[in-house]
Amino acid sequence: MKKLLVALAMVFSVFSTKTYAHCEIPCGIYHDELRIEQIEEAILTIEKSIRAIQELSNAEKTPLVMNQLVRWIENKDKHAEKIQHIIWQYFFTQRVKPVDPKDHKKYEKYLKKLELLNKLNFYAMKAKQSVDLKVVDNLRETLEKFEEVYFGKSHLEEDHHH
Repeated sequence: MKKLLVALAMVFSVFSTKTYAHCEIPCGIYHDELRIEQIEEAILTIEKSIRAIQELSNAEKTPLVMNQLVRWIENKDKHAEKIQHIIWQYFFTQRVKPVDPKDHKKYEKYLKKLELLNKLNFYAMKAKQSVDLKVVDNLRETLEKFEEVYFGKSHLEEDHHH
């Protein structure tokens, strides 16, 4: 009976874990580029959602249109929350580590990373509050700046050459 309960608990924990979550053991298994790609995909989805919301808002208000409108709003919000989750669970919690303020160069870089992550989080929140495509531009621009600081400019140049 005890073995059955342990097995059930293990199965439940496997199936209840979200696919984009990452452990805090620390396991040392990180894929920073993947997290950036996931944020980029979420931004693209937010953009598509906003465009659909704007289009459906101008359509005749039938039950089907209203249903689709609600679904696109929920989709936009879900992807904004996904960005926030990656920022907090992955970058703030595990990847952007405090540095000694006496090391001015490293500390300035650390503060810049925190600033850009905070802006990404803020713009993700704004995406939930509005249907203005400017927020999508702000998300993209801020993510690009974060990549430059986080990976270094040489990393981005290598990516564009392939």
